[in-house]
Amino acid sequence: MFSGFARWVGLLTMLAVTAAGLVLAVGFVWFVWQVPAEETHLDVKADGIVVLTGAATRIPDAIELLTTDHGSRLLITGVHRTTSAKEIARLTSLNQKIFSCCVDLDRSALNTFGNALETKRWARERGFNSLIIVTSNWHMPRAMAEMSHQLPDIKLIAYPVVSDKVKTESWWSDPGIMRVLVSEYLKYVFAVVRMHLDPDYG
Repeated sequence: MFSGFARWVGLLTMLAVTAAGLVLAVGFVWFVWQVPAEETHLDVKADGIVVLTGAATRIPDAIELLTTDHGSRLLITGVHRTTSAKEIARLTSLNQKIFSCCVDLDRSALNTFGNALETKRWARERGFNSLIIVTSNWHMPRAMAEMSHQLPDIKLIAYPVVSDKVKTESWWSDPGIMRVLVSEYLKYVFAVVRMHLDPDYG
């Protein structure tokens, strides 16, 4: 009798693991479809612009949005503590005068969750009701999930930066792209689960 019960437990465990694996696999395919394949041409404006540091091309794209009047002010969140405003300005086409007047640096955020918290503080201090969010295309689903969770009353506009290194058209044939997407998908799942289990966290 015990051996029969053990077999049933083993079978149910195997079915549960298989079902969980299937859900994760289907979820991954859905996630990849959510990753923007092309950069967006924005024909709308927002109160502010937020760029999450990481890939090198994010900040220049965000600054271009600022200089073309897509937003009145730019927050660069996740800046390394040793990086000065002058260094960032020197790496971009933005002159120091405009940088000093219209760009804010956040050095406290260490991850996407921290980026969202600092964005919430910044947006509420400024009284902003709409934001353009700039980050890499593969990072956009998680960034928008974290931002939406912290700022449910603010209109968020995604501006994905597409890198040649992470193009999703043939992700299944490139192990490097696959690793990036799988890693980001697992982080996305963890973030969504965390937000559902503790909706008031943050």
